[in-house]
Amino acid sequence: MSPLRVVIADDDELTRGGIRLVVNALPDVEVVAEATNGREARDAVTRLKPDVVLMDIRMPVVDGLAALRAITGPTRVIMLTTFGEEQYIDEALAHGAAGFVLKSSAAEELGPALRAAAAGEVFLSPPVTRHAVTRLRGLGPGVSGDAVARLARAELSEREIEVLKLLARGLSNTAISGTLVISESTVKTHVSRILMKTDCANRVQAALLATQAGLLA
Repeated sequence: MSPLRVVIADDDELTRGGIRLVVNALPDVEVVAEATNGREARDAVTRLKPDVVLMDIRMPVVDGLAALRAITGPTRVIMLTTFGEEQYIDEALAHGAAGFVLKSSAAEELGPALRAAAAGEVFLSPPVTRHAVTRLRGLGPGVSGDAVARLARAELSEREIEVLKLLARGLSNTAISGTLVISESTVKTHVSRILMKTDCANRVQAALLATQAGLLA
């Protein structure tokens, strides 16, 4: 199978170099270009048609969000972010971002994020999930009857409910694995089944559903 072709866009040379090292260490991924601003990233996408762009949000000339809006076609974009930039989540997801990875967690999260993007899924760092759920909880009332009914129809097992509760608290698969004393591959299987049964597109939707259904009360 052909390697996943990736463009890295970040104006900080040290950060870009660190991300390159992480990505190049993945056996199924290849860095095909680097960019120092959104314009260069957009041009690289036009020229090389990569599978994924790892895009910093704050860059000179053209920032990451503007570049995201300008990128069309099958190339998927994962936003590289830092703490304090959560205000960009909604806009980026609305314009088709395939996920958010915190730069501080890049070593652990880039592999899963790239593979999720290639599979057409959305990957969010656990702190980003926590922020999104906390914000969305403040937009409406408490327990939703529709959410309760939706979870009931999903017929989740007791273990899946446990995993969903921890997911909704923003725990990563690794943290869930440690909490429940099960393997990380088992956690991934449970998460996949939860998303399928609840018809949720990603972890944020599943976390919000759990919150609205009162699982965290």
